[in-house]
Amino acid sequence: MHAAKPRLLSLDAFRGMTIAAMFLVNNPGDWAHLYPPLAHAAWSGWTLTDCIFPFFLFIVGVSLQLSLANKPLSPEHRRQHYSKLLRRAAIIFLIGLSLNFIPSFDLLSLRIPGVLQRIALTIMLAGAILIFFSWRQQCMWIVAILTVYTCVMLLVPVPDAEGVWGRGILEPGRDFGAWLDRTLMEGHLWKKSKTWDPEGMFSTLPATASVLFGVLTGRLINSPIPPRQQVFALIMFGSICIALGQVMDHLLMPINKSLWTSSFCVLMTGWAVLAFTVFYYLLDASTSLTLKQRMRTLNLPFTMYGLNALFLFALASLLAKLMGFVQIGQSDGSVISLQKTLFTPLTTLPISAYNASLLFAILFNLLMLTIAYLMWKKSWFIKV
Repeated sequence: MHAAKPRLLSLDAFRGMTIAAMFLVNNPGDWAHLYPPLAHAAWSGWTLTDCIFPFFLFIVGVSLQLSLANKPLSPEHRRQHYSKLLRRAAIIFLIGLSLNFIPSFDLLSLRIPGVLQRIALTIMLAGAILIFFSWRQQCMWIVAILTVYTCVMLLVPVPDAEGVWGRGILEPGRDFGAWLDRTLMEGHLWKKSKTWDPEGMFSTLPATASVLFGVLTGRLINSPIPPRQQVFALIMFGSICIALGQVMDHLLMPINKSLWTSSFCVLMTGWAVLAFTVFYYLLDASTSLTLKQRMRTLNLPFTMYGLNALFLFALASLLAKLMGFVQIGQSDGSVISLQKTLFTPLTTLPISAYNASLLFAILFNLLMLTIAYLMWKKSWFIKV
């Protein structure tokens, strides 16, 4: 077993960039005037915003691999490692579930799925495959997961919310995953859709494949292969995934984030690999010490974010919910939310409503960056 490599600053910075993008997308001043480039695709297709979550799951996979790369893997140790992963997954799941209580605090309508819940489930599933199977078997697991998911979604007939049966209908609320979510979690799904959930149970399977792609990438990074050759291999791998994802889009299933289709999984993996490779080369793999130092300085804000990513994401989610929940009394006796109270002054600026909404998201990001900086300055690194 080769020696573990130093901590990858590129992975911290890439994670931080992803979290910063999440804050920007999730916290507009006015959802009715969401800055267009920050919107998700309406259904099939993709935008840059649709890259954010799969990027983070890819990063989870790389981190899982690197965290276990130099640890003993006897049967007893494997069980211990997995037990720790299960505890971590349970904590992340419970944090996400707790955030869904706000603002209604209603157990009967509590949304069970969510972003943190999906992260937790993929850690549980991908972690088991990482710990108990070889890298070749991990590749087989990826193929098996995507094949089974694709076949079930296209071939198994299910009723939609109105009771109309259909097979392979990949429309909102009419696919196998939506049927499964209604069967298992009726009344506990995303309130905007009610009949399906973008972080539903069945689509967590291909999301797990996204994590496993990150696991394989982490294995390559931690190998004794020279960094330049690693960079070349990553570029080739990412490019092949992008091309394959486009082919799958035309021949099998459309690229769709809400369904986390196999084509979406593979395509987003390709872009995640290429984006990470840029960070990896500039911050860790380059032979130019001057370039690496400059890039590390330039990316320090992202690194600050990346060192406390999950904590900051949970905190940002809590703050956003509280700003919508807390009501502020007005001079005329009416009440408006704290979020609207903070946003209203921006609407008086000589800019468009869309730019005002974007400015609010930027200011929210700066608030979170300030918190990240203070934590970094005090060496407070909160790990789950």
